[in-house]
Amino acid sequence: MNTFGVRLRLSTFGESHGEAIGGILDGFPAGLKIDRKLLKQEMTRRQGGRNLYSTQRKEDDIVEILSGVFDDATLGTPIGFIIKNNNTKSNHYDNIKDIFRPGHADITYYNKYGIYDYRGGGRASARESAIRVAGGAFAKMLLREFNIQVQSGILSIGNIECKDIDFNNALKSEIYSLDKNIEKLQKQEILKHKNNHDSIGGVALLKASNVPKGLGEGLYYKLDSAIGSILGLNGVKAVEIGSGVESSKKTGKENNDEIDTNGFLTNNAGGMLGGISNGEEIIIKLHFKPTPSIFIPQKSIDKNNKETICHIKGRHDPCIAIRGSVVGESMLSLILADMLLLNASSTIQSLKKIYA
Repeated sequence: MNTFGVRLRLSTFGESHGEAIGGILDGFPAGLKIDRKLLKQEMTRRQGGRNLYSTQRKEDDIVEILSGVFDDATLGTPIGFIIKNNNTKSNHYDNIKDIFRPGHADITYYNKYGIYDYRGGGRASARESAIRVAGGAFAKMLLREFNIQVQSGILSIGNIECKDIDFNNALKSEIYSLDKNIEKLQKQEILKHKNNHDSIGGVALLKASNVPKGLGEGLYYKLDSAIGSILGLNGVKAVEIGSGVESSKKTGKENNDEIDTNGFLTNNAGGMLGGISNGEEIIIKLHFKPTPSIFIPQKSIDKNNKETICHIKGRHDPCIAIRGSVVGESMLSLILADMLLLNASSTIQSLKKIYA
């Protein structure tokens, strides 16, 4: 499937080395002024600063809005947009066009479809995530109308984890680190593996604040299950909500969030109960695997099932978690915007307010 969401739906198209990638955002309310500065800012954040810690593929990532907007206001019709690919260098993949790269989706796409675009991974490339960030920027414009804020940052690189969490530091950091005192060690860890022609995994921390109570649809489109769909983002191998895996080590007494007249005393639940937001901050951890594109020779097979050695070239992130944190933030923004629109018709009182 290439569509994400229920009431607010983002459909994406395009391949890593095709003419362009694009999206259609359907279900977006009419009358919202488009913040082009925010849109550009989000696309720049996804580029990761084009420094030592991110890919050197320098795409402009200019979002061309084709429909759904007039006089810089949304029309309520599908918002169509594209981003042209202008720095592909497909020749970097000529030597492996018949070889399945270890850790990539080449072999599964080939097994499923009998054909695949070997240039940068085609549709399975993280290049597609630029459209999710563009869609997420529109979602942020909507959330901002309700004072809902979504933030992200890097919690850990390998085993080097931040201690003092500061989302403002992430905005200033080259690697979006959440701890200025740990950032240097995390950078050294990335460069160590990069210099060894290898890569390293990492964990991104997402936080949504001022989320109203009641977001999430019972049983089959719970807020937490929708958040779990972020596993559809390239490289994400686990999603934790609140205490996450640590909750499996606790007793009920330890894990329950007790309540008094001021609200919840703790937030092990991560801002939701029964798949519905409870008014607390939504806390998410995204675990990213190491970038599979590494420059170390690896054993593999080709299309003829012949054993061979895979030598990867090109421009790749030494740690996909860095830019992945921005994409995860965008996806959480899309999910919350979708839930916000769905919740508008959850009671008869809400419907009467609309149609009074």
